[in-house]
Formats: sequence, structure tokens, C-alpha cells
Amino acid sequence: MNSSTPKRKSKRGGRDLPEIVTEILRLVGEDPAREGLVRTPDRVARSLRDLTSGYSVDVDKLINNALFTVDYSEMVLVKDIAFYSLCEHHMLPFFGKAHVAYIPDRHVIGLSKIPRLVQVFAKRLQVQERMTSQIAEMLMERLNPRGVGVILEARHLCMEMRGARSQLSPTVTSAMLGIFREDPRTRGEFLSLLKSS
Repeated sequence: MNSSTPKRKSKRGGRDLPEIVTEILRLVGEDPAREGLVRTPDRVARSLRDLTSGYSVDVDKLINNALFTVDYSEMVLVKDIAFYSLCEHHMLPFFGKAHVAYIPDRHVIGLSKIPRLVQVFAKRLQVQERMTSQIAEMLMERLNPRGVGVILEARHLCMEMRGARSQLSPTVTSAMLGIFREDPRTRGEFLSLLKSS
């Protein structure tokens, strides 16, 4: 997987993001000059830059100096990692929890790096299925463990606010690599640990 990301520019076609947001406000029938909207284009621009800041993160630098040689070969699980992302189809939020586990093979990663890795991929325009795979594949590639398991549970506002208008219907996706895919006992232990409080 290539961790390089396209460089982000503040201007597209000679216009900057606040100008584009101003035009969108006009197109939906609003008056960008009214009191409540005067500063909205700048706020939306800052918000979008933050919500898509994962494009500018170098994953190698994020993980750098956080791999440690440890004599430990049992499962490591970080669960209930809260995340917020934007679906690439409607640019509406989806949000939930990520559960990430791996079984080391001589190396472990600093625990704080796992939630940070989840945030890197969440802060891009996403589909939940791809995000799940990206987290698992990146850990597998950089850490070279015996296996990785990732489960994401999320609510999608593009499905709740429009379209199907299906309320409180979480979507669950999983990626099982290495021993998590090959050994039902390992996969079962992962799922059992998720159920424990």
C-alpha cells in the first residue's frame, strides 16, 4: 500500500474554498450576506480541511520510532476507538467505533499509534469498507505481525438523513488478515474479547 498522498491545494481553478462555499449557499437558495451566514464560508473551509486532514499525514512518520522488540506473542486489542469520517458519496458523516487487534511476531507498536492510525484513515473521504481494509493492511505491512483483525461499527447519516432514512441501523465491517483469517480459534478469541466489558 502506498502511503503517499496527493498534495492539497487551497485553490482550485483560481477560486478558494470559502468562495466555493459562498456559491453553494447561493445555489441552495440562501443569502450569504445575511448575518448568520457571513462567516460560514470560512468556518466550512476550516472544518473541511480538518475533516480531511488525513490526506496530509505520512503514515511512516506517524509510526516512526514506535515499533519495539518485545517477547510477546499473544493478542493485543485496542477497542472502542471513536472515529468520525465523511462518506465519499454524499460528504455526510459516518461515525462509530473501531476495534483493532493483532498478534505480534517479535515487534509491537506503541498503543497510542493504533487510534492515531484509525484517525488518519477516518479523516479522508471514505467508504467504511475501504477504511476497514486500509487500517488492517497498513498494520500488516508496517508491523509484519502474525495477523491483524479490524472491525468497524458505524452509523451513516447519508442513510439516516436521506435516501432509505433507516434510523439507528449500524453497519459492521471486518478485515481479518493472517492468522485471524486462517485460524477460527484466533478469530473467535477476538470476537469474544469484543463482547467482554
